[in-house]
Amino acid sequence: MTDHEDKDMLAAEYVLGTLDARQRDAVNARRGNEPDLEAAIIAWESRLSPLNTHYEAVAPSANLFANIRSRIDAEGIEIARTVPGIADFAALKRKLAIWRLGALGSAAIAAGLLITVFTSDPVLPVADGKFVAVFHRDDTQPAFVMSVDLDTREVTIRPVEATVPEGKTYQLWIVTDETGPQPQSLGLLENVANPTTKQLGQFAPAMLRKATFGISLEPVGGSPTGLPTGPAIHGHLIPVAH
Repeated sequence: MTDHEDKDMLAAEYVLGTLDARQRDAVNARRGNEPDLEAAIIAWESRLSPLNTHYEAVAPSANLFANIRSRIDAEGIEIARTVPGIADFAALKRKLAIWRLGALGSAAIAAGLLITVFTSDPVLPVADGKFVAVFHRDDTQPAFVMSVDLDTREVTIRPVEATVPEGKTYQLWIVTDETGPQPQSLGLLENVANPTTKQLGQFAPAMLRKATFGISLEPVGGSPTGLPTGPAIHGHLIPVAH
């Protein structure tokens, strides 16, 4: 923007009355020393003055400003009742800081537990033959947690957030490299309110260690096809550290 355009815009704002008191005083001080600014102000006054012919002058009432101040004070009191003051904000900030510290501490503890329980890092000692698998549905909490003892080939499936629709049941499956791509049924989870225990003596520990496990939702009595027919969730074994 050129200096001429700058002054023309300033003159327009001056004539329209959009400048604050300090800015108007500054323009008034410049008018006598800057003929081009004075000319711009006169030009804008001439341009806009015809608009005033559409309105009649109305004198403000004697108590106009007192009424305005009274309304402002009343609204200020109402705002003070509903908006927290400085002390309230300070208390909220302290509570927020405590909450954040608690959340960070909980997250750190949870991360530590996950590392302790689920890590496969060979630096940590691993309980002999003890493994777990967690079955998640979407991004929600785990639906099932399965623990496996490879020494005894005993499997225990514990429900966490699993619910079974009416007329349905859950079925456990396994897929291994040795048995091929087709899932093999490991039986039904008859009662999702309690843990289910199964024996997998027909599978070698090395096969179970690398297997993929699945839990599908099937009709009562199990899959009619011998393969999963409903939505399935999957899990892999993770060694339990001690």
